Amino acid sequence: MKSAVIVFPGSNCDRDLAVALEQVTGRKPAMVWHRESELPAGTDFIGVPGGFSYGDYLRSGAMAARSPIMRAVIDAAARGVPVIGICNGFQVLTEAGLLPGALMRNAGIRFVCREVTLKVENAQSLFTAGYAVGQELRIPVAHHDGNYFADAATLDQLEGEGRVAFRYAEPVNGSARNIAGVLNKAGNVLGMMPHPERAMEPLLGSSDGRAIFESVLSAMAAR
Repeated sequence: MKSAVIVFPGSNCDRDLAVALEQVTGRKPAMVWHRESELPAGTDFIGVPGGFSYGDYLRSGAMAARSPIMRAVIDAAARGVPVIGICNGFQVLTEAGLLPGALMRNAGIRFVCREVTLKVENAQSLFTAGYAVGQELRIPVAHHDGNYFADAATLDQLEGEGRVAFRYAEPVNGSARNIAGVLNKAGNVLGMMPHPERAMEPLLGSSDGRAIFESVLSAMAAR
């Protein structure tokens, strides 16, 4: 699998994501600077990492969503290329229109940085096939603007279409219906606030995030 990690000014989880992808795929991902207008030829998995792109000015992810490379990411997603956005990457994907809803300031106006329990809501997507519905995962979070918001009709649609991938097992940041991760309608774009790339092996405290990347690899190998 040939992967790529998008790098913005202020990204600080890009190397963590690159290490995770290399561990699972056996290949170093391409590190693609935001000013590029094209992805490397043959890219078949894209990671949009966490951090504070553009210093979170204006709105978290808003400026990064308008970087030149995002046009290529949007085109790739439309072709069915898997895209994962983690933390700030989730914010970027919502701002780019690849996912519904928005990430607002945490309830309580506090930065949340700790390990949380997630519940797997959908185990049939290409990102979650390595889990079971209802399985609980321990994965760290580190965000200030992770409060997921969408109007009631959108939330009902996400629930009805099985597009809620992960839910917090307990309130973490005020997210509507404790949503921690959502999928696009086609199922090839996942945005999540927790950091699976920081939960890749027991030495890190948990290996519960590894199956996300392994699930994508297995799905790509089966194509």
